[in-house]
Amino acid sequence: MDTIIKEAFSRVKEDIEFLNHEINNLKKDIEKTREQTSEITYLLKNFLEKTKTNRQTDTSTHNKVNSTIPTHPSTHKAPLKSIKEENLGISTGNEGVSTNRQTDKQTNQQTDKSSHNLGKEVISQNSNSIEDAAKILDSLDDLKKDIRLKFKRLTDQEMVVFTYLYQMSENKNYVDYRILSNKLKLSESSIRDYVRRLIKKGIPVEKEKINNKTVRLSISSNLRKIATLPTIMQLREI
Repeated sequence: MDTIIKEAFSRVKEDIEFLNHEINNLKKDIEKTREQTSEITYLLKNFLEKTKTNRQTDTSTHNKVNSTIPTHPSTHKAPLKSIKEENLGISTGNEGVSTNRQTDKQTNQQTDKSSHNLGKEVISQNSNSIEDAAKILDSLDDLKKDIRLKFKRLTDQEMVVFTYLYQMSENKNYVDYRILSNKLKLSESSIRDYVRRLIKKGIPVEKEKINNKTVRLSISSNLRKIATLPTIMQLREI
């Protein structure tokens, strides 16, 4: 009875120490998030200012190009033509008058409009890319934080069981309660209890029943894709 009470108090003490540790880590995470938000805001502000400057430069360049378009007919003396030929509005010889200026003006206006729309589209795509990158970084930070919190809740013995399961799953080796029991020098009932604790704490341990008798154990392939065992160990130590 005394042993059970002592173990209960020991677990409560561990939980209190863990919570204090987590509070300190959360404070660090909040401060880090503030710094990242400030940095992203600064980058976005610089990007928008640079884009605005480029747009003003492009607009000034277009205005200069438009101002060089001739606004008067050609001063070259053309040979006398018949009234019928003058109504055509184009030259039929080598030294005729200039072509229709109204068509050139419309073409330049359409080109300027297309360039302006293209500039808007490029700016929109760049802004979306920055927003997408920021979202991805936030997702990665959240994922690392979630993994770290889950594994920091594990006791040392639970981590030993998880480590062995991870290594066996990575090597695609068969493992069950009996194999774990022999490997870790623990009873099968203890191994079953540790596995239940891992699952309860959110660790993705998978069970597969073979011939309705033996239960094969493994670690989810999804976890192994996003975090190697050394990475998990490092996150747990943070």
